[in-house]
Amino acid sequence: MKNLKHKLKYGISILLFIGFISCQDEDQDFGEILAPTNLSIDYDIIGQDSSNPNGDGTGFVNFIASADNAITFQYNFGDGTGNTVSPSGNSAHRFTQNGLNTYPVTVIASGRGGISSSKTTNVEVYSDFNPIEIKNMLTGGESSSKTWYWNAPVPAHLGVGPIDTVDPSYYAASPFEKEDVGCLYEDELIFTQDENENVTFELLNLGNTYFHRLEVEGELGLPNPSEDTCYEYDTSGINTVSFSPSISGISEDLSTQTSFAIQDNILSYFLGNNDYEILSISETEIHVRVIQTEPSGATLAWYQKFTTNNSEGGDDCNGETGEVGSGDNLTLVWAEEFDIDGAPCGDIWDYDIGTGDNGWGNQEAQYYTDRTENVVVENGILKITAIAEAYEGSNYTSSRLKSKEKFEFKYGRVVVRAKFPEGGGTWPAIWMLGSNIDEVGWPDCGEIDIVEHIGNNQNTIHGTLHYPGNSGGNGNGNTISIPNVSTEFYNYEIQWTESSINFLVDGEQYHTFSNNANVPFNQDFFLLLNVAMGGTFGGNIDPSFEQSSMEIDYIRVYQ
Repeated sequence: MKNLKHKLKYGISILLFIGFISCQDEDQDFGEILAPTNLSIDYDIIGQDSSNPNGDGTGFVNFIASADNAITFQYNFGDGTGNTVSPSGNSAHRFTQNGLNTYPVTVIASGRGGISSSKTTNVEVYSDFNPIEIKNMLTGGESSSKTWYWNAPVPAHLGVGPIDTVDPSYYAASPFEKEDVGCLYEDELIFTQDENENVTFELLNLGNTYFHRLEVEGELGLPNPSEDTCYEYDTSGINTVSFSPSISGISEDLSTQTSFAIQDNILSYFLGNNDYEILSISETEIHVRVIQTEPSGATLAWYQKFTTNNSEGGDDCNGETGEVGSGDNLTLVWAEEFDIDGAPCGDIWDYDIGTGDNGWGNQEAQYYTDRTENVVVENGILKITAIAEAYEGSNYTSSRLKSKEKFEFKYGRVVVRAKFPEGGGTWPAIWMLGSNIDEVGWPDCGEIDIVEHIGNNQNTIHGTLHYPGNSGGNGNGNTISIPNVSTEFYNYEIQWTESSINFLVDGEQYHTFSNNANVPFNQDFFLLLNVAMGGTFGGNIDPSFEQSSMEIDYIRVYQ
């Protein structure tokens, strides 16, 4: 498309500052002081033609400023993205506010001796970059607001790492690590969307802002902190949020490829940058990062995690412990009660995403996600839902949670209260793997299937062990038939000791195994929860299947 050029010829306002400096009787010669004159601005709106008078929707505009006697130019594009310095006068900018918007673009031309001339003009640009799904999750939808909080119970809710990955390998905050500082976890981050799909932001932090240890004295008039510090710093007010495609270059499986900038404000933690890349987002959790140049010149990525669940300290999201007897002289040492609605607790659960290697080795048909459509806690119940839908090259979606490196244990009585999905091809599982799987692989790590169910064999419960010599279809297990496993909750249980592993449903034992030193069941294991579709055990999928859920009321471990 042809780009049209506009020549702006407006009056120039000249700001003059002429200083006279003397030292005793000697005059100081600083050379001729010249004010920039004849300041003009050309701009090309990319994709502009007779059919698209305000551009092709990308929002890109190329600017060229010129002036006599100018040394450098500074742009303010009027969209909250701050100032851009251009010694040549040339600058490319992308306007990202959705729809047709008018921006007051100001150019300041600086000359010798501190003299400057400025000009402002309105530029009308159309942008159709509108990540509405992200906007809706961030705000709750049109004409709605949503409040976010630091996800303090989760490891690495604040972290630092290189910019070419999303791994906070340099530093990762432990749960509630910053609680003693006093102000960070009190912040409330409010995002609002109006009826035109525009988003605004308000930070409520009681007048105290958390600062990274960087030089702020010259910029903000505050003393330079030698460590992370809370200062009295006002961040009140409602600020515009603009969205743009991410330019970090990391792959789509690590990022949403979307960034947002907050005009004149920050997401709680002052890092000298208000441009945030959204790595992942759901209805209840968001993971962002901001690129920061340190005083040393090093470029780092700061990672931040927020949630809609307000945790002000303690173990709101952690597995509970206590002195609760099990009736057989054991003590409740850990429990996941799924008490907090929203995403499963990040302090306990991670996700396996994708299809794995050939359906994690079982020729399964689903793509595992962390979307709320596939996994959510509602009214004290964890729901993992398999859905028939085209997604990332698969025809089904579901979710798979694991407690690897977050909750691992050896021996005990494990009780899971659950009910299962129905439909041919559904394959729910509540199971465990040896924590050394990365070192020795499967089946050498051992596998304990607390309970599995096959939709093609409704109401038959499987309890199985897999280990060298007894793996895959040759697992060591047994079955029991019970009614209504998809409509009623039952307690599925193992009793795991150094000498035996027993499998039970509502207290009725249906399989036992003699544990010994020659099998891998005498080490730490972690939990897994998932609903697979099809595969070598799930079998043929009913073509009329639409969706169905596994529901878990609680998981309790006694020792």
